[in-house]
Formats: sequence, structure tokens, C-alpha cells
Amino acid sequence: MSTSAGTGEGDTSPAARLRPRAAKVALTLQFRAAPVGATLMFAATVAVGVLPAAAAWLTKLLFDELARGDHIDKGRVVALAVAVAGIGAVATVLVQLTGYLNELVRRRLVATVERDLFAKVDEFRGLRRFEDPAFHDRLRLAQQASQDAPHNITMFTQEVLRSVASLGAFVGVLFAVWPPMVGLLLLCGGAALLARLSMARRQVAVWEMTSGRQRRRLFYRSLLIDPRAAKEIRLFGLGGFLHARLVRALADATDAELAVARRTALVQSGFAALNALVAGLGMVVVVIGAADGRFGVGDVTLFVAASAGVQGAFTGVVMQAGLAASGVRLLGHYLALMDTPDDLPGGADPVPALRDRIEFRDVWFRYDADGPWVLRGVDLVVPAGHTIGLVGRNGAGKSTLIKLLCRFYDPERGTIRWDGVDIRTMSVVELRRRVGATFQDYMAYDLTAAENIGVGDVAHREDRARVRESANLAGIDADLARLPDGYDTQLSRVHRDEDDARGGVTLSGGQWQRVALARSLMRRDTDLLILDEPSAGLDPEAEHRVHRTLRRHRRGRTSLLVSHRLGALRDADTIAVLDNGRIVESGRHDELMALPDGHYARLFALQAAGYAGHAGPTIVEETR
Repeated sequence: MSTSAGTGEGDTSPAARLRPRAAKVALTLQFRAAPVGATLMFAATVAVGVLPAAAAWLTKLLFDELARGDHIDKGRVVALAVAVAGIGAVATVLVQLTGYLNELVRRRLVATVERDLFAKVDEFRGLRRFEDPAFHDRLRLAQQASQDAPHNITMFTQEVLRSVASLGAFVGVLFAVWPPMVGLLLLCGGAALLARLSMARRQVAVWEMTSGRQRRRLFYRSLLIDPRAAKEIRLFGLGGFLHARLVRALADATDAELAVARRTALVQSGFAALNALVAGLGMVVVVIGAADGRFGVGDVTLFVAASAGVQGAFTGVVMQAGLAASGVRLLGHYLALMDTPDDLPGGADPVPALRDRIEFRDVWFRYDADGPWVLRGVDLVVPAGHTIGLVGRNGAGKSTLIKLLCRFYDPERGTIRWDGVDIRTMSVVELRRRVGATFQDYMAYDLTAAENIGVGDVAHREDRARVRESANLAGIDADLARLPDGYDTQLSRVHRDEDDARGGVTLSGGQWQRVALARSLMRRDTDLLILDEPSAGLDPEAEHRVHRTLRRHRRGRTSLLVSHRLGALRDADTIAVLDNGRIVESGRHDELMALPDGHYARLFALQAAGYAGHAGPTIVEETR
């Protein structure tokens, strides 16, 4: 795992630097999430802290009155008994109310923090963050923080308020009866608090250290139940292999966490025994004092209640302090993620409709600073209204060029220009609104058929006529209309609509590809249509129909087509051939076929020979 998560005492990571701010943020978050509930919860907490002391004091008065023998004031005894019972009833109600308010605030906090967290994730314009393992580790810790950390910090504050109220009421009693008891209890409580904070730091350090392993565990777990992976897992007998990986990742994380848990249990047990010893010592002193006539029965009762109250207050603070300390450290990761700058600077200029051309000028790109160059000085012109075919072997840089055009990344050198303007100066959102794309690694969403297509243009996702028109262009309308619920059929056997008791259906690979193609065609006002292997999973008849329809749809539009089936690109206005990150050939099909020893001509001949059913020397040489 990356060291950016931070594990040591001298941690200077962004998360560590933000810890002092975390407590303040957690406290303000609860009042933003549930202002009325948080206010009532703190008020009820203070009352719950004070009432036991009041009950103990009234109990002392009651016992003192009972000890008067023949001089008992029965009316006073009854009044004190009723008052003690009344305080007990009020305290019980307040405890229940506080529990409800606590749950209310916790749930509102979780919803608020998680909403803000994923709103931030959605703000990242590029893809680099999502390809960074350290970012995923931090995101996992931030998600963990969003579940409990703010609430734990709130609970600590609540417990401190309750304990301060109790201590204020009880400490005076202990001073009056046996002053050393106060010092002993404070000493034990302070030591326990420091030990608990140290254990909390160790616990979070383990979470930080094992975050990557836990993420791998979740990956293996999801893979074992993923219906898309089920075929290969069963065919190749991968179940045992993946299960062993899952168990190993779980064991590594569990061993580290159990080591901290054992140490915490030993330390806390030691302090519990010390507290019991101090309480016993105080009891002996007071009982001896009572036997000597220096204390009354009420004094003994009050001392016992006060000792238990102070110890309980310290115990509550110590336990919550550990959770709060963990919460502060985890919330540091949440705040660090919330403060993470976008990996892609956002332009501000408007993006006008494409009139002239899109141009790549000496574009260089690599995914990592020390990685290989994927594009090496690409020069390419895409005239407005023209169709450009992009050809090249796997790894030649075709998909990377498309990602740069969609501005998921920026070139390290060179520029991409939209009618002469560097796209880095333009609004990313507006630029992408002018682009429709079907990616090679398209998504299959666990949504209805209509939603799977409609999300291609979210503003018009409910426009069923537009959805069906896009599906018809992609050649999938008839297939979707025949589904059990037509376009309202859930395309998933794993998830289903809450309002529909029936299960969903799955599509074939070719059908899913046409759904993805229809999704990209939902946008009617795009200036650029990108189709990356739009027919790779289609049978020849479906491929022919789709390409014939798309040719009509593309007429007069600017299009970029990527395909390994070179016959699908024959009618492109220009075909550009990428090899080793460079454009090595460019022209129409006939022009490229006429080039002696041309790269495109050789690839086309290989495919043609394969379709014709014979293999020549060139094919043998290529496959060596």
C-alpha cells in the first residue's frame, strides 16, 4: 500500500495534518445533518448526567431520615421516596429519548457524509484518480469514516458532557467524605484514557496498513458471486484459487487486527482491576469511618454512589475517547479526500459547434511518469463532417487517443484543438456534451432496457420515442420490444426493481453491444460521434445491418471509427493507421491499398485471406 495513507507517529500525510480539524468538522456536521435532533440530544445528555447525582443526594437524605428512628418524619420520607422514584422515571425516559436521538443523528450523519463524499468523487473530471491504488485505499478509509467516524466523535462529545455533569455533582461528595479518593480516581482515569488513545492510534494504523488487503478481499468476494465471472470460474475451476486468495487476504488483515485487540483487552483489563482495587480501598476507609461514628448510613450510601458515578463517567469517556480518536484519524482521510484537487484542470471557455476541424498536434502521452510512451508525436486532422477510421494493432494507442479526445486525460506534450482552440481551455462538461461515444469496454447497467439506453442523454432518459429511435438505429429495438416487459424489463438477474416481484433477464454479448451503441446515439446534438469497435460482438448479418444504418446516420456528421474489422472502415473519408504510438499512414482505402509494403494493405490482406479460407505465407509469418 502507498505510504500516503500514513501509519506512524511522525505521520505528515495530508490525512494526519487534517486531524486537528476533524473534530471540529464532525461536530459541525451533526448540526448540519440534524440541527434539532443534535440540540435535543445534547440537552438530554446533560440532564442524564445530572439526574443520577440528584437521585443519589435524595437517597442519602432518605436514609438519613430513616436512621432517625422514632423521630422519622413520614411525610418527608414519602416525599423523598417519590422524588427518587420520579427522578428514576425521568432518567429512564431521557435515556430512551437520547437513544432515539442518537440513532437519528447517526443516520442523518452517515447520509450527509456519504452524500458529500460521492459528490466529491463525481467532481473528478479525469480518470487518473480512479486508476491510482493509493486513491482507492484512501477512498475505502474515507468510506469507513463516513459510516461511523463523525458519529463516534459526536458520541465522545456527548459522553464528555454527561461525565462533566456527573463529576461536577459527585466530586464534591468524595471531597467531603475522603478527599484522596478523588485523586486516585482521577489518576486511574487519566492513565486509562492515555492508554486507550494509544490503542486507538494502533488500531487505525492497522486499518491503514491493511486497507489494500481488505480491498483485495472485497474484490475476490465480489468476483466469486459475479454472474459475469461465474462461467470462467466454473469452467477453469478457479473457485478454489480465488477462495484461497480471499482467505489469505482476510487472514493477513485479521491477524493484525487481532493483535491490537489482544493488547487492548489486556490493557483495559488491567485498568478495570485497578479501578476495582481503588473502589474497594475507598469502601474500606468509609466503612471504618462509619463504624467509628464519623459517617452516617446516608454518607456511606452517597459515597458508594459517588464512587460508582465517577468511575462510570471516566469509563464512558475512556471508551468513547478510543472510538473518537479512531474517528478523528479516519476522518482525516475523509477530509484529505474532500480536499483532493481535481487531476484535470477545468477550462472555462464555451465550446461552440464544430465548424472546421479537430486537430492533434504533436501529441505525446503516457499513463505514468516513468512508464512507456503510448502516443509519440501524433498528428491527425479530423475535418468537420468527415468520417475518420482509426486502424492499428492492439496497444497501438487507438483507445488512448479517444480518451484524450474526450479529455479524460491531457497530453504531456502537444495540443488537441477544436476549431483551432486548445480543448484544455474549454469547459470539460460542455466539451463532453458535444461528444457521443461507444467505448470498447462499454458498461452493462443493472437497470431496465429503457434506462440502459436513456442514460446516454440523462435529460431525455424518459423520452421513450427517442430511446426507441436510438435502439432502432443500433438494431436492437425488436429484441428489446420482445422482452417480458418490453423496454421496462430489468436487464439483470442479480438486481431487480423494488416494485417488480419478477426477476430480470440477461442479454447476449452482441445484444448488450447494440444497447451500448444505442446509448451513444441518444444525443442528437453532438458534433462528434466516436465508435470504438461498435460491432466486434455482432454476427455478420447484424454487423452489416448496423453499419448500413450508421452510415446513413453519420452522413454529414463528424465521426471517428475504430475497428479491427477493416472492411467496416472502407467507406471512411480518411483512414489513419497507428503503429507504436505514431500515425504511420493516412488516406482513403484505395490509396492505402496501393502503397507498396503498406501497413494497412498488409493487415487488410491478412483479414481478407482469413475470410477467403486460405492462409498464405504472409499469414504464417505474421503469426509466428
